[in-house]
Amino acid sequence: MAASQEIQVPRNMSQTAIISSHDELVARLLPFLDEIKDKTPGPAFEQWLNTKYGVASALYQDLARLITLGVQEGWAADAEIAGPRYRRSRLMAPSAETFFFSATAVLLDSTDNTQRNPEGSLRAGFHLHPYGEINLVVPLDPGAALAGPNGWCTGGWTAPEPGSQHFPEVKGGAVISLTLLPAGRIAFDIQPPQE
Repeated sequence: MAASQEIQVPRNMSQTAIISSHDELVARLLPFLDEIKDKTPGPAFEQWLNTKYGVASALYQDLARLITLGVQEGWAADAEIAGPRYRRSRLMAPSAETFFFSATAVLLDSTDNTQRNPEGSLRAGFHLHPYGEINLVVPLDPGAALAGPNGWCTGGWTAPEPGSQHFPEVKGGAVISLTLLPAGRIAFDIQPPQE
């Protein structure tokens, strides 16, 4: 699949036979998106996610397995943004069927990076979340972690609030983030604060 090709949600997903791991991922996401469609990303929501759907839950285990399989099969996080250690791809466009969420797979790997950040972390592209962001964090290496608004996440969920902005940052190896964006909104055309 070409890196710029976007995978569409099949019509009537609930009546479609699951024929691929991508379709299975979308089918598993839709009831969850229906459940969270009226919740606002932020600290309380992040706590709720990690309590109800933490790493031991069936939902987390299924989504983590499917997004990892997607990276292995080459349909998820297949477009290099800054080399092979920072890749992403949109998996699902916002639509009525997705409760107006988009889904993007992001692979970040801090291994042997040359950025010279504290703890050997890798920083990706600075961006703003107009309506917040929800990340399913799947470490591929033991101890790998994604920076979230409440510190380093070694598995589970982060939920930066509306208006938040950051450099996505990983340490300790490779992490996949299954990123859900309300209305598909994310802004990369902003400048980071001067340090």
